[in-house]
Amino acid sequence: MSGAPEVAGTGKTGRPDLVDGEWHRLHPATPLLRGGIALIAVLGFALANFRERAVELVFGGPVPDDPFQTAYERGHLGWVGLALVVGLLVGIAGFYASWRMHTFRVGDDVVEVRSGIMFRTHRRARLDRIQGVSIARPLFARIFGAAKLDISVAGQDAKVQLSYLGSADADRLRREVLLLASGVQQSEAEADHAGGAADPAGAAASLSTSIGTAAVPGPPDGIVHQRVRELLAPELDPSAAPPESVVRIPPGRLIGSLVLSGFTVALLVVGAIVVVASVTGRQELLVIILVPGVLAAGGYYFNRFTKSLRYSIAGTSDGVRIGYGLLSTSNDTLPPGRIHAVEVSQPLLWRAAGWWMIRINRAGAAGEGSGQTSTTMLPVGTVDDVRRVLGLLLPGLAGEQTRELVLAGLVARKGGGFSAAPRRSWPYQPLSWRRTGSAVTADAVLLRSGFVWRHLSIVPFARVQSLRLTRRPLHRALRLSELTVHTVAGPVRSNLSALDAEAADESFEAWARAAVRAAAADTAHRWASHPALTDPAPDPEETRHESL
Repeated sequence: MSGAPEVAGTGKTGRPDLVDGEWHRLHPATPLLRGGIALIAVLGFALANFRERAVELVFGGPVPDDPFQTAYERGHLGWVGLALVVGLLVGIAGFYASWRMHTFRVGDDVVEVRSGIMFRTHRRARLDRIQGVSIARPLFARIFGAAKLDISVAGQDAKVQLSYLGSADADRLRREVLLLASGVQQSEAEADHAGGAADPAGAAASLSTSIGTAAVPGPPDGIVHQRVRELLAPELDPSAAPPESVVRIPPGRLIGSLVLSGFTVALLVVGAIVVVASVTGRQELLVIILVPGVLAAGGYYFNRFTKSLRYSIAGTSDGVRIGYGLLSTSNDTLPPGRIHAVEVSQPLLWRAAGWWMIRINRAGAAGEGSGQTSTTMLPVGTVDDVRRVLGLLLPGLAGEQTRELVLAGLVARKGGGFSAAPRRSWPYQPLSWRRTGSAVTADAVLLRSGFVWRHLSIVPFARVQSLRLTRRPLHRALRLSELTVHTVAGPVRSNLSALDAEAADESFEAWARAAVRAAAADTAHRWASHPALTDPAPDPEETRHESL
């Protein structure tokens, strides 16, 4: 370790300043939250067996099939107890040493984490490559007032994790890291806030607002009262975002979306097969397959329901905030410009209810274990919810004309500002060729497809990594082409399988030029420190051969 003090400075609230460039340690309860439960289980097992030995000494009668029985009969029970105590002490010492050696610091340009006792690791995350900051509060950690903070960075397995911080410290650190990543210097923002200056972008407001009730300074109270207040506090502080910008999911709609899901259909099909097989003489299938299947399905529905309860998505001064969870809560903040592609989709079973789902592609999320939660922006919502969420994710789609274009991409079968696929493309898409088409806005391309399962993919030109034009033998025979827009890996597919060949060539050239111009003018890595740049119109012959 560097020998730096654990807390090098304190802020105005009396809490340590976590962005002072010095090394800091995690929450004192981290050893218990990260591995101490196993020690408690071992201790409980040992105490339970010693309790049985005490009962046996008083009332008589051995306990059969007990691993401690042999040691007791041979008079070695004391040595076994001593070994357990020594093992527990060694485990506690190891956890404590691991906590002492696990430190982090935040500088002006990088977040660093050092950990390990025998094998040291040192991870660094550049602030200008941050793709999002998430805070998870598992139920057991919430009892101790702790939270886990993850900083996602562009790149495979490049996430920096701080497990665990104090709940209020995690909120504060998230806000300050995003403020530094935006290009605004902390000292300047604090000076503006102290002087009462109003920041048009809301950056100053974010300095005075902590997300969650626990982060708001107030009169001291008891630890029990503070924990109860944290457990009952809303995931999104009402002062963090305008109420009209917050999108929530009613529990009834959430239940309906789970019932009308593909998993339910598959479950009913399997259940019908098992019932038919049992009626024809295979009754054992009811016990072997149906009962465990029903229990597993119940667990699946319960987990999906509880994880999506209290869902909210809102625009804050730090970026788009997505929160969800009932017992264990999580929230994820996406800074501006970190969304590479958006897909609005509607399964067939949702069509009568008019429900839609929104997913995104984001750098750094493809290799994460929580992929579904890190890429799903709207689990289920109405058309109005879709419009509001798209306006938060891609502000360029907030205009009235663009909203009409998005609506046509969702529900229209043809026209509505979208180019149409030719009738001869029906061998590739016999049901959806009328819906297949593309449209372009000032800063994004929209791709519409699907008849049974409707899709609308939206890719900002600044996030296009490459374009691909494909002509297979059948394509050439029908004068068609497949056009694909490549972004970072994720659930969103951005391709049209059968377009008119000449129209596809024109789109390829136009989209390539637009992508080069947008990439040259993009300042999303420091979104608050640069004004919007004016895109000069480059020579088409110069941009035609640019590599995306």
